[in-house]
Amino acid sequence: MFTSQGPTLRELAVQALSSIEDGYDLLAPKFDHTPFRTPHRMLHAVADTLSDLGPFDAGLDVCCGTGAGVGALLPLCGERVTGVDFSAGMLAEAKAAVVGEDGGPAVEWVRADALALPFTGAFDVAVSLGAFGHFLPAERPRLFAEIYEALRPGGIFAFPIGAPQPLTSPLYWALLGFDGVMRVRNLLRQPSFVMYYRTFPLGDVRRDLLRAGFTMRLRPLEEFGRRADGSPNWCLVEARKV
Repeated sequence: MFTSQGPTLRELAVQALSSIEDGYDLLAPKFDHTPFRTPHRMLHAVADTLSDLGPFDAGLDVCCGTGAGVGALLPLCGERVTGVDFSAGMLAEAKAAVVGEDGGPAVEWVRADALALPFTGAFDVAVSLGAFGHFLPAERPRLFAEIYEALRPGGIFAFPIGAPQPLTSPLYWALLGFDGVMRVRNLLRQPSFVMYYRTFPLGDVRRDLLRAGFTMRLRPLEEFGRRADGSPNWCLVEARKV
């Protein structure tokens, strides 16, 4: 599905009926051939914006998947970049795809739950790209608290966030429908597979970041243009540990 090298519809169905961890272990070998991988355009936009805030010594990619965010952080960090994910399959693919260069920052891979990160004051910058749909709104304060704890004082937690889709947009209704199907699936089958597209509104995210102790500002990602009212289609959230 999506490309000749990507997963078939049957493989995606098996993944969706599994737990999150098992599902991503199954999908891992073909993940980079699906639209679920963070696009290169987004990676470049995030890295370009972060470059104005660095350089950094140590970077962390939370829910790193196959390592796209780790690769984006490598040119920005002087000592090491760590990718953390709870899927052994995704980490195996990341290890094969992202290799540090001689003389460059070290690359480390850690298998752990993002809600229980094994780090304290270890990083200058943390990113997360495309993983927030796997966390229920009630879990978001704990997620932000774990990332806050992993950062050094003054450290930055950065992630892209898109403007809300208008009611007239076909994408609005597609995402609403997807979330509805996932809710029905999780009512009927266990273990649940948490993946929702409309559970990360900016207002709630801002509230939870501030409660975790971060300060926050938005940096427009001009690569993605602006809406008719002049607001950016995408921004990078810069949450800084006080």
